[in-house]
Amino acid sequence: MQRRVKLAPSILNADFSALRGAIADVEPFSDYIHLDVMDGHFVPNLTFGPLVVEAIRKLTDVPLDCHLMIYNPPEWIEAFRDAGADRISFHLRSCRDHESVIRAIRHLGASPGLAISPEVPLFELKPYLGMVDFVVVMCVYPGFGGQKLMPEMLNRVTAVKRDAAEQGVTVEVEVDGGVKTGNLEQVISAGTDTVVVGSSIFGSGNVAEAARDIRNILDG
Repeated sequence: MQRRVKLAPSILNADFSALRGAIADVEPFSDYIHLDVMDGHFVPNLTFGPLVVEAIRKLTDVPLDCHLMIYNPPEWIEAFRDAGADRISFHLRSCRDHESVIRAIRHLGASPGLAISPEVPLFELKPYLGMVDFVVVMCVYPGFGGQKLMPEMLNRVTAVKRDAAEQGVTVEVEVDGGVKTGNLEQVISAGTDTVVVGSSIFGSGNVAEAARDIRNILDG
């Protein structure tokens, strides 16, 4: 049976003055809507907080995949869950007590995930593979959309799944950063379960057509 790869369009590069229409364009092709939350400290960019997530929740029934690129995620987990986040991931080096954050996310009824940036070694992730539902493998340095995918990072998809299997657990892997139609086959071949696509969709001339083209590749 063919593995179904999920699509999570990232609204980081969407036109926020016409966000309702942009989300409506990608809804038919999306498994999640990906929300990049940045605090201007953990990464050198500032995006939005729970109020914007709450507003987006009112625009769609598609599950919201909330990627926290912030320091002190324990202080914000409940706010983002209350705002409507269905999946919440945070970075390995954003706090010290990862286990309590993972437990808090799950206790609140959301799916917990951990994100790993290119400079962070994989061994730091291994102790938590049995606790999370998914891992976000960053193929760019987080902070800005439109960057070029670092292909060597795709080896981490296989490595994460191998490490999880050795522990007797199953973990989904989401690839985020630089994914576009030109490298999508390579990303899929790595064993990716979910692809995050931003500028290739929302930076195109026709958002719905771009999302449909990517969905067709994922299904093809």
